[in-house]
Amino acid sequence: MSSFGSLSTPVGVVGVVSDGSAITRVTWRSEAPDGVAAEPDALVGEALAQLRAYFDGRLHTFDVPIDLGDQTVATRAVLLALYETVGHGETVTYGGLAARSGTTVPARGIGSIMGANPVPLIVPCHRVVAGDGLGGYSGGDPGEGLMTKRWLLEHEGALPTSLF
Repeated sequence: MSSFGSLSTPVGVVGVVSDGSAITRVTWRSEAPDGVAAEPDALVGEALAQLRAYFDGRLHTFDVPIDLGDQTVATRAVLLALYETVGHGETVTYGGLAARSGTTVPARGIGSIMGANPVPLIVPCHRVVAGDGLGGYSGGDPGEGLMTKRWLLEHEGALPTSLF
């Protein structure tokens, strides 16, 4: 049975789903998805504690087990390359991540993979940027994607804080 828990953060409410052995989803929602128990299990509790520590500035690397679900070989390679090679306070361009992944996925395809990332924040898709700016971001509250991405990158020290 999957379980769910949520945490209020500076970028909205973050929800976490576990299948009991790994974190399977991180979402911006405050209610459990259909068919998922609204009581957090120990793994969801640990993930929420790590997320709280991240937002408090006390954690830079997540170590909860994750399950990326059913993915193509290329998608899995891209997400794992991001998870394993782009640390807190760092960014990589879409093209740079394509090269790191060892796949033939073009830079534009990397953006689509980032948008489908099942465990954002833990697999830090907010750290993938365009060569000429922030690029896109589908996380955060509706309509707040780029503001959320900017906040996360500023929080990590990868961008100077905004003057406005």
